[in-house]
Amino acid sequence: MTVHISRSDHARTMETCLDVPRQKPSFPIALPEVGISGKTVWVRLPEGTIPFAAILEVSLAAETRGIHMSRLEEVISALYARDFVDLRDYALALGREMLNRQGAEQGRVRLRGQLPILRTAAASGHHSLDSMEVGVDLHLVGGGKESSLLFGVGVNHITACPCTQAYNQVLFNREGANPLPLATHSQRAHTRLQLGACGLSPSLPELRGCLEKALHVTQDLLKRPDEAELVFRSHAAPQFAEDAVREVARQVGLDFGGRLPPATPVRIESLSFESIHIHDVCCRLSTTLAEICRLLPELP
Repeated sequence: MTVHISRSDHARTMETCLDVPRQKPSFPIALPEVGISGKTVWVRLPEGTIPFAAILEVSLAAETRGIHMSRLEEVISALYARDFVDLRDYALALGREMLNRQGAEQGRVRLRGQLPILRTAAASGHHSLDSMEVGVDLHLVGGGKESSLLFGVGVNHITACPCTQAYNQVLFNREGANPLPLATHSQRAHTRLQLGACGLSPSLPELRGCLEKALHVTQDLLKRPDEAELVFRSHAAPQFAEDAVREVARQVGLDFGGRLPPATPVRIESLSFESIHIHDVCCRLSTTLAEICRLLPELP
């Protein structure tokens, strides 16, 4: 770009110009979260350079009018050239440097994106290149000295309604044992699992595996035998959105109980894109690993 104003004029102006964000505000009340959203950050991970939607926020003291937006962008640009082994590492580096540049006591970094995942279809053995949602929700306090971080993944899956199926069993006199599940409506769903991070544990494959054991996970490339298998499994073990959340919670306890601290926060969200209804169905659970494990001995 052509520079129309001399560097000396810019330097002179910077020396004498009022720092407007550091002015006293007209009404001195502290603001806990100020920042930018709708921002795409590019993170160099082992899977490649991946784009993530970012929301970055810091606390603003009561006596300060505003934050320096450009300093947030400076941090993002500075981290672009660095390689990170995990999205959690990037979030922590971004959050701590963000607080340092702003002189803030608290901050929050939220990142959401998609990573490539290669799945193998059960019946045909064909490979399907799919995507998996990955996200981080980081909260920093004490100028970045302490932090709490939720790390999670989300997958698409299929659910079949157990209610209509139970009705059809009575309607068609099929209440006895029968290997073929009766017809019911099915729909695509999306379920997200987030756990409090303990370093780099749990790993990305462990979180994904937890969801795949609890849900009827879908994929893009399915040959007809694969479709038949997936449809049969989802109708043989039909799930409400509520069932999806509870089965994921049970699997979290089985997979991570005794491995992660009992106080580890667990957040599960499921959204069912209903097929025969105009509305969708949502279900959420926020709990701890200890609360889930407390129920496991009582389960069959």
